[in-house]
Amino acid sequence: MKKLEINNAKEQSVAIRNEISRSGESRYDHRLHGILLVSEGMSCYEAGRMLGEDSRNMERWVRKFNEKGFNALKEGKRSGRRSKLTPQQMNMISTDLRKNPGEFGYEQNLWEGKLLMHHISEKFHTEIGVRTCQLIFHRLEFRRRKPRPVISKGDSEKQDAFKKN
Repeated sequence: MKKLEINNAKEQSVAIRNEISRSGESRYDHRLHGILLVSEGMSCYEAGRMLGEDSRNMERWVRKFNEKGFNALKEGKRSGRRSKLTPQQMNMISTDLRKNPGEFGYEQNLWEGKLLMHHISEKFHTEIGVRTCQLIFHRLEFRRRKPRPVISKGDSEKQDAFKKN
């Protein structure tokens, strides 16, 4: 019998791991599989290697399971860092991003991370980083639009024929 293989195994492996970490239920199932492997005689190192987890994580899961049972493996609240911006401020930013930066007195005609950082600082008196501003663009589903350069000495007819739009 021929051994079955996954097409694009490395890429699929990353996609599968992302899918596991995407929901609380699948992370719980993932931990249960780890505990099952250890309970059937594998070391934490071997089980971790098989599941793509660090052996320290496996040890932590086993300790928690031994102390508190199945409930210890379930997802707790994942708080993370609190946002410096309130939901109302995010709505205001979303509204502002739909307008041209010139309407706020900026010389640029496209929004970008540094400009949004400055805008938030001026409007809300809150300091956030450029990377956070880039994440805000993503969270609010704004696509980055970069002006295409024009070759100064190029043939304009050929350029028009080549344009995507």
